[in-house]
Amino acid sequence: MKPNFDLTLVLSRVEEAIRPYPKAAMFDLYERGYNTVFEQLISCIISIRTLDETTIPVSLRLFDVARTPEQLLKLAPAALAQLLYGTQYPEQKAYTMLGIAKRAVEEFGGQIPADFETLTSFKGVGPKCANLTLGVATGQAAISVDIHVHRVTNRWGYVRTGQPEQTLKVLEKQVPVAQWIDINRLLMPFGKHICTGTLPRCSTCPVLEYCEQVGVTKHR
Repeated sequence: MKPNFDLTLVLSRVEEAIRPYPKAAMFDLYERGYNTVFEQLISCIISIRTLDETTIPVSLRLFDVARTPEQLLKLAPAALAQLLYGTQYPEQKAYTMLGIAKRAVEEFGGQIPADFETLTSFKGVGPKCANLTLGVATGQAAISVDIHVHRVTNRWGYVRTGQPEQTLKVLEKQVPVAQWIDINRLLMPFGKHICTGTLPRCSTCPVLEYCEQVGVTKHR
């Protein structure tokens, strides 16, 4: 990274820059009152390979019908898949959700523990969803690395990794714990709207002076 890189200052500038843009889906849903571990985990499943513009309305549509494991288990797989229409792989996600709901009821009395090991023990739940669920629903210190977080931090030169899983491990070592939850909250919309995959808005970027622009060949 550049010698003058200051993560606290960078994140502060990023937060101001993304203010006009929509919040990341999970944080948006939390502010709407969908803040249990189960609701956040289900929304994260919905979000896999799906844009926020779809994730939010599909989550709201599902939660109008079922907000608890018990309510979800009353739905047939086909009916649940229909509620998930618009996301990627709705049938697969329906079975994943029903499996989560079944274990939640049978093993945990309907209340999923706010625990990384427990969440990742559910079939279909990886570190990204587990960490994002814990960070948003409970405020636990957790870093969730999606494609935006991976791209932005590598572009800055803050990490030098090839895969999101590697980025997560490096960020957990380098980022102060107090800032872990801010990584996805801020960098997801920043990467989506400003530090985009193609033609990033470098000419108006508020943190350009701290960025190595790794891999950037053309920009706006």
